Amino acid sequence: MTHIERIEVRGVTRSFGATLALRGVSTTFEAGTISLLEGPNGAGKSTLLAVIGTVLRPTSGSVEYVPIGDDPERAREHLGWVAHDSHCYRELGARDNVALAARIHGVDPKRAWERVAPRVDIEHLADRAVGTLSRGQRQRVALARALVHAPSVLLLDEPWTGLDQRSSDLLERVLREERARGALIIVVSHGGGVAERLGARRVRLENGRVVQPREDAPASQASP
Repeated sequence: MTHIERIEVRGVTRSFGATLALRGVSTTFEAGTISLLEGPNGAGKSTLLAVIGTVLRPTSGSVEYVPIGDDPERAREHLGWVAHDSHCYRELGARDNVALAARIHGVDPKRAWERVAPRVDIEHLADRAVGTLSRGQRQRVALARALVHAPSVLLLDEPWTGLDQRSSDLLERVLREERARGALIIVVSHGGGVAERLGARRVRLENGRVVQPREDAPASQASP
């Protein structure tokens, strides 16, 4: 499968009725890097992530996934998503949730489970209904689902929220592994020190625009 080498966001605006959430956003994301979207509430971080993830269409402007172009349908084949809510099927076990994602992406469910379950430490949760799991455990199942097809782009919306230290450390390990694999990773985050721990690029949004992060401002100053 072709890998996405770069995502180019060009002059993207997105409105919700009279509310303009994104105002001419232009930025580029490169494969083999982790980028953190930071900024105050209402800055447009999750909206920008949703536009890049083809969940929302821009009101104007474009998003190009180099080298495959700007076709959302083709782009979706390359995307792995971890939303703020896990969006797992609560009545199904962890293994069945992963199997469903694998089938959607044309991957053998058994092989997918054997590959991703140990990476995110959910083997012991195979038959536990996701609705009975803690938030951290649900997020690990969601991460496993996002990884089943070895996506070249990984998008995560505030994935650290509600995680204990062990789950947080596991998430950061997986992100480093995916970056080393060459994935393009974009994360909405407000966690203090995340950029420093991951060696991540910081992209700060304010009032729907990309602004230059203050060099004297630690990542912890960015709010969700």
